[in-house]
Amino acid sequence: MFEGSIVAIVTPLKDGRVDEKAMADLIGFHLEAGTKGIVPCGTTGESATLSHDEHRRVIEMTIEMVGGQVPVIAGTGSNSTEEAIALTHHAKSAGAAGALLITPYYNKPMQEGLFRHFKSIAEAVDLPQILYNIPGRTGVNLLPETVARLTAFENIVGIKEGSGSIQQITEVIRYCDGRLTVLSGDDGMTLPLMAVGGKGVISVTANIVPSDMVKMTSAAKRGDFVEARKWDEKLYPLHRFLFIETNPVPVKTALSLMGKCSDEVRLPLSPLSQGSLGKLKEALEAYGLV
Repeated sequence: MFEGSIVAIVTPLKDGRVDEKAMADLIGFHLEAGTKGIVPCGTTGESATLSHDEHRRVIEMTIEMVGGQVPVIAGTGSNSTEEAIALTHHAKSAGAAGALLITPYYNKPMQEGLFRHFKSIAEAVDLPQILYNIPGRTGVNLLPETVARLTAFENIVGIKEGSGSIQQITEVIRYCDGRLTVLSGDDGMTLPLMAVGGKGVISVTANIVPSDMVKMTSAAKRGDFVEARKWDEKLYPLHRFLFIETNPVPVKTALSLMGKCSDEVRLPLSPLSQGSLGKLKEALEAYGLV
């Protein structure tokens, strides 16, 4: 249902407010490039510092602007189960094709707590749901055995795997036996993930080179790993330098250098340091983006 290159889109800001004109332009950029889905209000979309009104508006306008051309998978996760349910209800009412649900951060639940959290959301909202495991940002790792338990819920349809472990990714794919779509949560791991049975990526890099991410994932999906590896080798420096500092600071800076939107981020994020800026510019210049 959700496969290929799906963008975790930034939320463009201008003078402290969501820049709806820039958002529309970015969405048009992705539709033209063939991006297979759009995720608003994920980590890359700075969901943690959006107000609830802004969060709802960004999801609503993304759905309006996309106009059904590709799936919109709304970021609706929270470290409060009740809040995640409310955000997921809103996403469904707004017309989202699915929801992306990050593991609860900061409160560090045990595996049983994680299971009950996702179970509660699945039972409360009849909407396709993708789990999101990224222990480096949340402090908790959703283990393959827990993911396997969650396949009992038909509307849990996928997982964005950002553990960084190809062993864990392989175990998730094996345990879930085709019942979940496994997507990469790390651009640099996309090719090896697809080589062991994953179906694509929810990508940061696609923000700046959507068509190339489509070409790489499409080649891997049809089993042409020689072609996919060529694209992966080309894309690798971007994957590296877009994470030179905390995401989404580098990717917003890159989009600004490309004239796509402002590099503005909200505190506690801060602008890219001068040392990192020079390295990012070199990577973009070498790629031919600026």
